[in-house]
Amino acid sequence: MSADDLQLLAILALLLHWVVVIGLSVRVIMRRRPVGILLAWLAIILSVPVVGVLVYLFVGENRISGKFVRRARAIEDRYSQWQQALRTRPLASTDESGVDVEPLASLGETVFGFPLLQGNRLALLTDSDTIFRSLIEDIERSTSTCHLEFYIWHPGGLADEVLDSVIAAAHRGVMCRVMVDAVGSKAFIASDGPGRLRAAGVQLGIALPVGVFSSIFSRADLRNHRKIAVIDGAVAYTGSQNLVDPAHFKQDAGVGQWVDAMMRIEGPGVESLGGVFLKDWEVCTGQGLEALEGSHDVVPVAVQGEAAIQVMPSGPVRQPLAILQVLLSVFYMARRELVITTPYFVPDESVLTALVTAAQRGVAVTLVLPEKNDSRLVDYASRAVFDDLLAAGVRIAAFRGGLLHTKSITVDGAFCLFGSVNLDMRSLWLNFEISLLVCDREVTGRVRSLQAGYIRESQLLDAAEWQRRPFRRRFLENLTHLAAPLL
Repeated sequence: MSADDLQLLAILALLLHWVVVIGLSVRVIMRRRPVGILLAWLAIILSVPVVGVLVYLFVGENRISGKFVRRARAIEDRYSQWQQALRTRPLASTDESGVDVEPLASLGETVFGFPLLQGNRLALLTDSDTIFRSLIEDIERSTSTCHLEFYIWHPGGLADEVLDSVIAAAHRGVMCRVMVDAVGSKAFIASDGPGRLRAAGVQLGIALPVGVFSSIFSRADLRNHRKIAVIDGAVAYTGSQNLVDPAHFKQDAGVGQWVDAMMRIEGPGVESLGGVFLKDWEVCTGQGLEALEGSHDVVPVAVQGEAAIQVMPSGPVRQPLAILQVLLSVFYMARRELVITTPYFVPDESVLTALVTAAQRGVAVTLVLPEKNDSRLVDYASRAVFDDLLAAGVRIAAFRGGLLHTKSITVDGAFCLFGSVNLDMRSLWLNFEISLLVCDREVTGRVRSLQAGYIRESQLLDAAEWQRRPFRRRFLENLTHLAAPLL
């Protein structure tokens, strides 16, 4: 090949590169995403030849597989009809705590479809051993159905006892369905656990499978991050605890054992969580609408207590901004106190502004984060915004008792949000998550006491001392923060 031919090929390659870059940049701009995310992707596409384009094509958009979308659409009408039927259950019109949550509950029902239901009895389980023992006991007592949906199932310790209890339930004739995330539970999927479940007659669903070929058509890092258990359609669990025994999980990460909490629910709210599971099961397995028809999980549940709860399942398919809208509403509702616990804190500008504004208008804002994080990038990106928060008067507590994994928000001691959502862009934009709005002072008081215990095991950051950290650290944090919209 002559030098002229090589020169011509180089010119054509350059032209092709710029056609692709300009075309992709126009696509990014026309998608009207938040400015921070838009600018970050434009910078990557324009400044990193070829690689920037490939990275965007693989993870730049919330592409869901066509099979997932078709299954979700097939069940949509039946699912919406069932959600409408929930309005015949005991509805909570106002909160007895005296706080007007009706606008928040109305927003939640509009974007998620679930009403605020009265008559629930809630038990806050505050350590992994208690959570596992309670769940195992309920599975051992099950007579009709046992439905488990978890991001991570990791072999070892108490998680293996859950496996044994599910297998025993299936042998008793209980309809057992287990759904785990393909990426989060890869260690479990590679173990003998799935084979043992199937041999016992347990139905197993692998949510959002990934592969080299499928990654072209479906974004591989869209994950099912929910934690849901529904037993006999009468008892449900949700919160932050995966099917992971902390003593057998990530022991070499150098962050200590994971610290979690779950809510055990009895009452009308169980039906809502049961319906979330069955919809997820349908889009995962495609077994048909009979999963919703006549299931023990979607029948009216008798009143068991006084608490009002609203189920909020969020994800990137339908109204991906929904959980962010709810969180911002909660932050702006606070009048006296706002306490937040989350392991991963990489806020966008709207969340950061809401927290700073709350503190500046006199709300006592406390943010509780793990002192050591298992994600170095998240750790650096998180610390980059501490200056703004501390300057506004936000208290930042660095938890020293392990990797604090509990996701909770209490507002004025009157109501709380509790579930699987982190305050990072992955949870708010990409993951399928589950949250509970709990409108009950007594239950919220228990969550607030749990948060107080975390704060006692924390070191409060001093604003003046924080500003004296070395320039090298501050530069690295701010540099990492540039990628925050993509983390």
